[in-house]
Amino acid sequence: MNDKTVRICLWSGPRNISTALMYSFAQRDDTIVYDEPLYAHYLVRTPALAYHPGAEDVLTEMENDGEKVVRDLILGPQPKPVAFFKQMTHHLIELDPTFLRATVNVLLTRDPVEMLPSYAKQIQAPTLQDVGYQAHVELLERLHSMGQEPPVLDSRQILLNPAKVLGELCRRIGISFQEAMLRWEAGPRPEDGSWARYWYHAVHRSTGFAPYAPKSASFPASLEPLLAECTPYYEQLSAIAIKAD
Repeated sequence: MNDKTVRICLWSGPRNISTALMYSFAQRDDTIVYDEPLYAHYLVRTPALAYHPGAEDVLTEMENDGEKVVRDLILGPQPKPVAFFKQMTHHLIELDPTFLRATVNVLLTRDPVEMLPSYAKQIQAPTLQDVGYQAHVELLERLHSMGQEPPVLDSRQILLNPAKVLGELCRRIGISFQEAMLRWEAGPRPEDGSWARYWYHAVHRSTGFAPYAPKSASFPASLEPLLAECTPYYEQLSAIAIKAD
């Protein structure tokens, strides 16, 4: 790329605080945000089309061709100096990954003990492919092979100290931290995807990053096999995440 646009791809798993981070970056005066631009591409190429709520609306309203999304949107002209793309790591399938050389890549993870029960409320019998932990580590390895050292975020660490963790993130990716990133108006945003009505209830009630509070409910026995699959990947990512203290 020969322009100076900073193209940030936040690669997250579901039921994380990725939407809150999108709202956070939307408060910046130099940034435009995009909500999961590769979602339709993912749906038409996986069994998820059959069980994701609102999938048909996603296909109708979004570009289904991921290569076109990459070419025309992610790498295309932007109206502001910073473009923030909220992405799901598992959406990154059947695509030429070389575009990642032109983006600033950030990984966002969450303890599966906290994430899986929340996700299972919407998606019954989730799989390792659905939740993206393995895909996160594979992406990290791919980016390392490209000579990149992408920042890793853990949602718990962000909630423990948003200003410190986001300040360090901004430093690492070469943009200034703005205090406006810590607060937003309650309610939906125009950038929200059509799936917001299924997934965004909590963030629409928020006006900033809620203080971290551990989950008190017991972990569902039915999800324990998936938890065992996810945990080693999460631990690898959490160990290198930006810390709150």
